[in-house]
Formats: sequence, structure tokens, C-alpha cells
Amino acid sequence: MRTMLAAAGVMFAASMAGAQAPQREFCADRPGLDTPPCTLAPGRIQVETGALDFTHDRNADGTTDTLLAGDTLVRIGLGEHVEGQVAWTPYGHVRMRDAATGIVSNTSRVGDVTLAMRRNLRNPDGSGASLAVMPYVTLPVGRAPIGAGDWGTGLLVPMAFDLGGPLHLALTPEVDAAVDEDGHGRHLAYGSMAGLGIDLTDALNLTVEAEALRDRDPSGHGTVANAAVSLAWQRGENTQFDIGAVAGLNRHSPDGQVYIGVARRF
Repeated sequence: MRTMLAAAGVMFAASMAGAQAPQREFCADRPGLDTPPCTLAPGRIQVETGALDFTHDRNADGTTDTLLAGDTLVRIGLGEHVEGQVAWTPYGHVRMRDAATGIVSNTSRVGDVTLAMRRNLRNPDGSGASLAVMPYVTLPVGRAPIGAGDWGTGLLVPMAFDLGGPLHLALTPEVDAAVDEDGHGRHLAYGSMAGLGIDLTDALNLTVEAEALRDRDPSGHGTVANAAVSLAWQRGENTQFDIGAVAGLNRHSPDGQVYIGVARRF
């Protein structure tokens, strides 16, 4: 009986210690263009889903509308400074209208799978000045026009800085072996995202961002340039809802994008 009581006491003390252990601030990859340097605490899982994501692009060749549903990222805390990630788009629909003939085509596909590992180098909770490296690889599970058609890889270097008060600065330089437009082979792409976050309240955050990505596709070199704004509302300690919009700034970028999503930590 004494042994059982002692064991019960140890288990109760351990559970109380776990309950009292400090929990990291909620830190989601979505919304926005930038990637945060924070990592999940060991054993924690976070699921981030884009409920709806719509992109419109019009150029001399015609008009392309892309709708993604259920675009999901699963993050898993593997260590104090390391997390693994799996991302997949279960459904995508593309509507294309040819400018010359007026012919409209509709295609529905699943997207590719992306595997990533984020290694935080400073402040894994994302506080203060935080830095991480994040290699990734994309597996050609889907088919064009939702899937890229071949494997790709790259490296991101997420950074975040507290500027004092409600202001936060985020930077995400990256270099990629991006898939060629024809779906066969890879080419160099590089650039960065930068964003300014503003905590409107303890639960509400507004972020404005800019992106420039140089793409050296064999079919033609170009620079993608975007501006974005997003709003995230945190409900409780483990749930966040978001909405955002992206505007293309040149002819190499889609005209516009709007999206809505949710993130949940377990």
C-alpha cells in the first residue's frame, strides 16, 4: 500500500509539474508571406489549414483563376529547437480562359507534398531576436496545373525581431531549386520577404508585407513582386483564425489573391 501511495504521489507531482511548465506563445506559419523562426515545443502538434484560397491572374494570353481548398500544414515539435513539417494541398481547381479563342478549360487536381525541417538557432519561442534555418523538399504527388510536375528543393532563413511595443519585424530570405515551368528539371530562384507586424490587441495582429523573388526559369527570367496584408485573431491559447490578401506589383506576379484559414495547436 505504501508503494502504491508513493507511486501515486510521484505521478501526481509529475503531472502538476507538467501542468505548471511554461507554454510557448502561440506562433503560426500562417497568415502572410513570411515564415516565422519559432518552433513548437517537443511533443506538440499544430495543424494549419487554408479553408479557401483564391488567386486571379490576367495577362495577354488569357485569364487564370485558381481555387485551393483544405491546403494544410502539419507541424510537429521534435526537440527544443527542432520541428518537422508536412504540407499538402488535397484539392485545387484551375479555370483558364484563352484570350484569343475564348475557350474555357476547367481542371481539378491534388497538389504536391512538401517536407521541411526547421532548426531554430536563437529563441525557439520566437521572442526577441529569433533566427532559424529551414530546408525543404517538394515531392511531385500532384499533377499540373496544381502540382509542379517534378521535385524541387530550397532553403529558407526565417528571422524575427521585436521592435518594441506592438511592432515586430520579420524577414525570410530564401534560395530555391524551383521546378521549370514545363514540369521537367529545375532552375535557380532567390529572393526575400519582409513584413511588419502590429499587435492591435493581445489577440489581434495586423501584418503588412512585401515580397521580391527572382526566378530564372529557362522559359524566361522574371521577378515576382507582391504586397500583402493579413489579419490574425487568436481565440484562447491554442487557436487562431486569419484572413489575408495579396496584390501583384508587376506583370510577372498574379493580379490578386485572397484567403481565409485557421491554425490549431494540440
